[in-house]
Amino acid sequence: MIEDIKKDAAQRMAKSIESLVHELGKIRTGRAHPALLDQVQVKYYGNNTPIKQVASIGVEDGRTLVVTPWDRNLVATVEKAILNSGLGLNPSTAGNVIRIPMPPLTEERRRDLTRIVRHEAEQGRIAIRAIRRDSNSSIKEMVKEKIISEDDERRGEESIQKLTDHSIKEVDRILQEKEQELMSL
Repeated sequence: MIEDIKKDAAQRMAKSIESLVHELGKIRTGRAHPALLDQVQVKYYGNNTPIKQVASIGVEDGRTLVVTPWDRNLVATVEKAILNSGLGLNPSTAGNVIRIPMPPLTEERRRDLTRIVRHEAEQGRIAIRAIRRDSNSSIKEMVKEKIISEDDERRGEESIQKLTDHSIKEVDRILQEKEQELMSL
């Protein structure tokens, strides 16, 4: 019973960390990264379609993304979608290839992004603590119903706490990496 709760807590904490990594991937650093365009939607046959589904996205060099639409007629539409995405990017088209140079970040913008990154990390920690609270309340409920002993309860809560500590250390490590990435030129 306690093993099931621990396994569930571990999976949920791993998903929280995965979600944090995904959210931090959207935050632009000075480097080109294909995940930067994940939220861009292109008008394709009357529907909003993710850019990944209508074009290939690659990295030409450390500071340039290359977008190649699969349909030549979409080049102007994709370029317009990137311009209107609110990411502050200025694509340039050469034939059916769209190049997107990454503008360097100002010091002020780096600080703003660092603040956003720290906020996202704190949201991740809060989610992990909520999972711990849910798991501990499930264990307490089992004691109340006399399914497990109080010793089992204490051991279960200790192992849940170890999982929580490990997950929060992972969040802190991810945060530190992202901050270093933001502050490096």
